[in-house]
Amino acid sequence: MKGAAMTDSTLPRKILMTADAVGGVWTYALDLARGLAPEGVQFTIATMGPRPTPAQKRDAGHLPNVSLVESDYRLEWMEEPWNDVDAAGEWLGQLAADLAPDLIHLNGYAHAARHWPAPVLVAAHSCVLSWWRAVRGMRNPEEWNEYRRRVARGLQAADFVVAPTRAMLATLGDNYGDLPRLGVIPNGRDARKFRAARKEPFVFSAGRFWDESKNLSALEKAAGRISWPVRVAGSDEEHNALVSLGKLSPDAVADELSRATIFCLPARYEPFGLSALEAAFSGCALVLGGIASLREVWEDAALFVDPDDSTALAGALQQLISDPERQRQLAQRAQRQAQRYGLQAMAERYLSLYRGLTRQAQLVKEAA
Repeated sequence: MKGAAMTDSTLPRKILMTADAVGGVWTYALDLARGLAPEGVQFTIATMGPRPTPAQKRDAGHLPNVSLVESDYRLEWMEEPWNDVDAAGEWLGQLAADLAPDLIHLNGYAHAARHWPAPVLVAAHSCVLSWWRAVRGMRNPEEWNEYRRRVARGLQAADFVVAPTRAMLATLGDNYGDLPRLGVIPNGRDARKFRAARKEPFVFSAGRFWDESKNLSALEKAAGRISWPVRVAGSDEEHNALVSLGKLSPDAVADELSRATIFCLPARYEPFGLSALEAAFSGCALVLGGIASLREVWEDAALFVDPDDSTALAGALQQLISDPERQRQLAQRAQRQAQRYGLQAMAERYLSLYRGLTRQAQLVKEAA
């Protein structure tokens, strides 16, 4: 991949990308920029929502092909966001006018409906309407109708829509209608950031207890019925059956994963699951919620459990705890499966898509 693209006029040299610093989108954005740095692709990453932490800013600053531009505008999935979303659109439009990017990569939906001076790619990481269906088992309340309208407009306006799994792509069609230009590019991580150390007898998980999609309450119920401790990163709340580690740095999470024998995420909603991928790279056996997206990603390389059955979850965990050979087999399967989702694979797929979009834009311009 390296080198050949430097003489390719279809490769976008400058990309304006939107992001937020709240969760996995931040990791995805920096990883993609890192993966495409050898190609000479420059990213201006414009953030909305809570500003990046000092540690996040340092991570971005270590990438020579990333310029970070911050704002405080509410994200489209936040409460009463639309004045901010509109203002953010004006801000992004001015950035695009100043930067003259070759491609716009939006990690959100509504702003795709604006007029842009370059092809627009929308990456669908999650969605409020699919969250409601998966987590609450119902359609969204009426107060989310404006969100539905804005997201649908953005998706229809985009030059291409990409999702990390077929399952996530299917939910977009279910909630917003048929989309003419779409595809799947799985997320990826750099396996070199993770390692398998001497494994210790504990179960590890990560997430915030208020996030119903991660379903850590089911893991808490199961934890009191198994013989190993359960360690959870991401929450400062005290839980009798769990060891709450609080918010950990990425390096500290990687250390926990390197020592954990089992990683458990009984998710009700997870469009891809970067934490499970990190656990697989770290040599953990995976016990996951039996939902379509996680089954798609991991196939036979994980144990799947009904997210709403904490008794079954406890049984699956204890059975695995009691079977070291099964632990080893599952960990090996997960490590092999994880090789499909490396950073290089993700970068190459996006590079191909970027080229296709810029090539199409060139053809349209020549025909005009």
